[in-house]
Amino acid sequence: MEENTTIFGIRTLIEAIQSGKNIDKIYLQKELSGPLFKELQHLASKKDINFSYVPVEKLNKLTNGNHQGAVAKISPVEFRDLEDLVEEILQDTTKIPLFLLLDQITDARNFGAIIRTAECTGVHGIIIQNKGGAPVNADTIKTSAGAVFKIPICKVTHIKDAVYFMQSSGINVVAASEKTKSSLYETNFKLPTALVMGSEDRGVNPSVLKIVDEKAKLPMFGTIASLNVSVACGAFLYEIVRQRI
Repeated sequence: MEENTTIFGIRTLIEAIQSGKNIDKIYLQKELSGPLFKELQHLASKKDINFSYVPVEKLNKLTNGNHQGAVAKISPVEFRDLEDLVEEILQDTTKIPLFLLLDQITDARNFGAIIRTAECTGVHGIIIQNKGGAPVNADTIKTSAGAVFKIPICKVTHIKDAVYFMQSSGINVVAASEKTKSSLYETNFKLPTALVMGSEDRGVNPSVLKIVDEKAKLPMFGTIASLNVSVACGAFLYEIVRQRI
């Protein structure tokens, strides 16, 4: 099974970024400085690569090598360009487009479970943010049962970018949210659709909710206020399947 490749060393990471390696996340040592370190920070920001500052103990756990205060994970999958993927799907008249937008899902196992269900239900592509979401790591791969290698995944700077692009492409954007009276069973999913699922703790970002075409919720009859996001996503995707078959 493929897993993230760990690379380390300031100059190694700079060269990896400059050569276009698909870096999933960079870990930088807190309070470190110097010209090369600043160059690495600048490159990561310029390329919109997800990075965070961590104590040296964290870096030591990630690798036994001389990391120089910088460690990165290279993703085991190649991310697709969103515009190219959408255009490709729209040109296929045998398909009703179905995309899944994940607004900062942070748990790798939830991410993997969602990918597995998405592949089983015929989702044509998954869109995630460059920063703030779960990485494509060993947990993601295992939970997805390998589906991560079978479904196109795209990265965008912000989910709102993907929402606007979907709308401009004639795709109806529906957000899963409890902040609506509309049930998913009342929503027309026979249209070209992009489904937005929110993070585990706060749901879909309010700024995203403001711009979607529709919002829909799952009926809830118990005392617990919400479902696990991967379970909720599965319920939505299989309602889409039910309407389309």
